[in-house]
Amino acid sequence: MTMHQSNELLKLNQVLQLIPVSRSTWLRGIDDGIYPKPVKISPRLNVWRKEDIEHFIQNLKPNE
Repeated sequence: MTMHQSNELLKLNQVLQLIPVSRSTWLRGIDDGIYPKPVKISPRLNVWRKEDIEHFIQNLKPNE
């Protein structure tokens, strides 16, 4: 099995296009340990690894 890792980084607005929740819900979810933690690349800029977001989406359980 070949693992392909992407080094692509996503800004918050890009993450929220993939996971349709509000900004405040997303930030609260990070604090609560629900959503992936960001990578701080400067004092004012957090980004997320695309592979972390894709992994999170793949592991979502549908509401039944």
